[in-house]
Amino acid sequence: MLRQAADGVVIIDDHNKIIFFNTAAENLWGYSADQVLGQNVNCLVPWEHKAQHDGYIERNKQTGVNRIVGTSREVVFTRSNGDYVAAEMSISTAVLEPGRRRYYMAFLKGVTEESHRRKLLDLQSDVFSQLASAATEQDIADMLCAAVEALVPNSIVTLLQVTSGRNLEILSGEGLPRRKISMLMRTTLTDGDIDALTHTPEEAKSIVWKGGQAPMQDAELQDCWASAVCNAHGELIGIFALYSRNRDKMANWPQKIVSGCLPSCAAIIERGKTSERLNRLDRYDTLTGLLNRSSISVILRKMTEERPQAPFALLVLDVDLFQDINNLMGYDQGDILLQNMAQRLQEQCRSNFVIGRLGGDDFVVIIPDANRALASAFAESLAMTIQGPVLVKEHELFLGFSIGISLYPEHGSDVEQLLAHAEAAMREAKKTARGGFLLQSDMESDDIRSRVIIGSALRSAIQNAELELHYQPQISCTTGQICGAEALARWSNPALGSISPAVFIGIAEQTGQIESIDRWSLEKACWQLAEWDRQGVRLPVVSVNISAAHLRSSDLPFYIEGLLKRHAIAAERITIEITEGVMIQQNAEIMNTLNAIRKIGVGLSLDDFGTGFSSLSRLALLPLTEIKIDRSFVMQLDREVSALIITDAAINIGKRLGVNVVTEGVEEHAQQALLSQMGCDIMQGYLFSKPMSPSDFFEWMKSHLPFWKTTAPGP
Repeated sequence: MLRQAADGVVIIDDHNKIIFFNTAAENLWGYSADQVLGQNVNCLVPWEHKAQHDGYIERNKQTGVNRIVGTSREVVFTRSNGDYVAAEMSISTAVLEPGRRRYYMAFLKGVTEESHRRKLLDLQSDVFSQLASAATEQDIADMLCAAVEALVPNSIVTLLQVTSGRNLEILSGEGLPRRKISMLMRTTLTDGDIDALTHTPEEAKSIVWKGGQAPMQDAELQDCWASAVCNAHGELIGIFALYSRNRDKMANWPQKIVSGCLPSCAAIIERGKTSERLNRLDRYDTLTGLLNRSSISVILRKMTEERPQAPFALLVLDVDLFQDINNLMGYDQGDILLQNMAQRLQEQCRSNFVIGRLGGDDFVVIIPDANRALASAFAESLAMTIQGPVLVKEHELFLGFSIGISLYPEHGSDVEQLLAHAEAAMREAKKTARGGFLLQSDMESDDIRSRVIIGSALRSAIQNAELELHYQPQISCTTGQICGAEALARWSNPALGSISPAVFIGIAEQTGQIESIDRWSLEKACWQLAEWDRQGVRLPVVSVNISAAHLRSSDLPFYIEGLLKRHAIAAERITIEITEGVMIQQNAEIMNTLNAIRKIGVGLSLDDFGTGFSSLSRLALLPLTEIKIDRSFVMQLDREVSALIITDAAINIGKRLGVNVVTEGVEEHAQQALLSQMGCDIMQGYLFSKPMSPSDFFEWMKSHLPFWKTTAPGP
């Protein structure tokens, strides 16, 4: 009956000799009964337990502790042909008369396919759990390879990924012999290789097992099973390979294990590539492929922190006439131009130079170990060679860079200071040496130094809460009551003291920081209106100054609309002040932005009216709700007839256009009386109050706003 059993049956005597070996056991091991009967049972056990197996049996006899006997477990053993087989095994024991001799009987059921399938599913689950954790791709790949090596004893497993240059890179598998690692890392895939691997994954063996058992093949490795790893789009991304040290020829079931691991391999490699792409997006400029400003700052910080200090030159380059090309030919052509200029810049720089894009049409080059002469020579050569024609919409344009240079440590040891020095020199070059270069020290030192210091400090002013909005009341000429206020930015720096808006606003425009100040002013003004509402004092309108450069941004209306919703402020309680210079720059972008702002319901005020050179026809096209007559005319009202005539004309123009007229700089009662007689709507100036801090303005409002004072705050 035991001989005919479907499961393998093996019986050993008290000397550990095999005395029974049925037909099913013969099929499992590949040995005949004649080959094993009378042999020690360790000829059948897994190779890692052969030497200790007799000791295991002896301990059971001596102690009676049954760690294996009476239990069921999975074991892996080697067949006669070298294959590994998995089986469920249970062992029983009995002491028989005469002589009270102890016998052991093992029942084994082959479960190789089922076992491998279950273990592969468990392994895949472990891999995907790790992918969702903070573990690195290297660690996950190592875990996968170690698990497969446990499935196929006496093996080495490796996961290779295909680089962008079509080379193989070892993600896991450092246990490989050095010669094999060297061979793999020198491999470059051809078009034919990629085509074959994509359509027939098992062809991967021909790539990673070159030479078979030729003399150059490592004697340690006896066979190989491999498969290409492709992503969801069918693109080759890696190779998964299993090498065997077993000298006996094995069947092809390891290939099934390799194939079963492919989804896990693809997920590991794809996660790494995604991380790499995200990291690249974080470090590189998406348009030109150069390092972005953040990465450049990190590199500069490392260079300035090196000990001992190594000098370097920092060049900031700006494309001449770029804004004109944008306006004339469109932003898509401007992007193509920037890509072209970036490529030219890379071609002119040496391999140890660091190249990046700061934003807009500004580029940067860092030259290690450079002095004044080397930096000047490179800038001069670059200015000459980069000026070749660029084809934009079938137009041949000759463009170049204006270049500003700062030197480390000569012009400072702080990253922002070095950048500010180079940017200031570049802007000066655009004015006086367009298409050429200037070193920071070639400029007016005192003026530039103050601009650089202020510009550098301004970068952190918003984050450090150094900026503050002050409010100057606007008074109705008909009621004498406050009808609004203008929000004015003020800056007090711990080191520099109080800095005039006339100074820092101009520097902010030159250094590209004005948009940040604009957004901060809008945010702060909306928050302050809502806060005063909650405190029971309702200010009808706040006017906020916005720069002409910011009006080119199509995002500005959406930003304003978002602020109004977030702070529950009615649109008509915010007025945007623009300068008369906007009319001179008037283009489709600015007009679209202004119309979108008015569509929201926000007011538009034209500041400094009368000081520019814009025509009345252009004025009529702007969607204004208010014009502000410049203080220079008000100050001369009682002394200059021309000032009186211009002011009266401006008020009449406002009336004809149907907009409110505000006069700034009212400091005397005589001016107030004249303006009232001329029909001015609103006055603003020191006669009523200087600009005040939010707390002082709140107290001032409480005593001047009896008509608008509320008990139920609301928009």
